[in-house]
Amino acid sequence: MSELRQPEADLQAPVQAQGPVEAQLFGAEGEEAASPSPSSSSSSYPEDVDPLHLDPLPLKVADLVAFLLLKYRTKELTSKAEMLNIVFRDHWDQFPVVFSEACECMQLVFGVDVKEVDPHERTYVLVPTLGLTCDAVLSDGQSMPKAGLLVMVLAMIPLEGDHAPEEEVWELLSIMGVYAGKQHCIYGEPRELLTKVWVQEGYVEYQQVPHSDPARYEFLWGPRAHAETSKWQVLEHLLRVNGWDPRSFPSLCAEAVSDEEEGA
Repeated sequence: MSELRQPEADLQAPVQAQGPVEAQLFGAEGEEAASPSPSSSSSSYPEDVDPLHLDPLPLKVADLVAFLLLKYRTKELTSKAEMLNIVFRDHWDQFPVVFSEACECMQLVFGVDVKEVDPHERTYVLVPTLGLTCDAVLSDGQSMPKAGLLVMVLAMIPLEGDHAPEEEVWELLSIMGVYAGKQHCIYGEPRELLTKVWVQEGYVEYQQVPHSDPARYEFLWGPRAHAETSKWQVLEHLLRVNGWDPRSFPSLCAEAVSDEEEGA
């Protein structure tokens, strides 16, 4: 990648695909994810791990993420009072830090934003990051939201001059524990997701690199991605979640803003 190649490791750090929260929610890497719910989270730990000996704070984060995923699926609002009653009970003092980490996990891993809608009542709505609608229908409560991975892929493409070589995409996603042809507990089979599902849905285009022999392939933004978001919004989101100042990447941001103005 051109402008963001140097801090590539930092770029991936918040999105490690098999971190503590995900391991507690979904078990070992490669296992199919169960439908998350507060009542079933205790059965999601890896078989060789005794929950009594785990750090209680990450366990609370995992429980809260499972609860928020349930609310996202059912399209219901939630509130601080409800979260305290269902997830925390006698540990209310842990709420601020647990809620912050759970919201970060929801955004980076699943592509779901937790937004406050009533500061007085402390109520929250769960909406897709950047307005992407790829998870508008989640079948029978089993599918996991996948917009978090889509945001990462869409961010890679402009970083590679709007044509992201397939090998570069898989190299970067491997840092997140996402590999072509290997079942992932959240994203399913990533190659099928990137080269078929999201191509059919219009989020990305997957085509042969012109005049390549042997044939190589690349990813481009699809029409649905252009309709639902913009390069500037995606890159701004990427910089924000990594704590970077957009002014550190002037040429990249200027190009994204120029493309957005041309589109307008």
